[in-house]
Amino acid sequence: QVQLVESGGGLVQAGGSLRLSCAASGRTFSYYTMGWFRQAPGTEREFVACIDWSGGSTAYAESAKGRFTISLDNAKNTVYLQMNSLNPEDTAVYYCAARRGSGTYYRHYDDWGQGTQVTVSS
Repeated sequence: QVQLVESGGGLVQAGGSLRLSCAASGRTFSYYTMGWFRQAPGTEREFVACIDWSGGSTAYAESAKGRFTISLDNAKNTVYLQMNSLNPEDTAVYYCAARRGSGTYYRHYDDWGQGTQVTVSS
């Protein structure tokens, strides 16, 4: 059974940084893409960043480029999202997800974590 467990969310002031972690277990994730998504109240879940587990190639939403960095630690089976220069518009629940193949559309991701709240105060 696949488990994705996020951690690292919290309250931070505008301009600050947070690092989210996603501990993955339950299968071999080669040939999988790991994604970070977020959802603010009343909005649709949106793509933030993703990384290919085997090759390490990455993709980012425009809002994340230059501020966020996705990475993974194969030895720890953990995916990270380093978030810098945070602003109040980044406030949301952040989810880790996994899918076979590649893509950025959240409905194509099969496995999801429980989410972690990120709140950025102005």
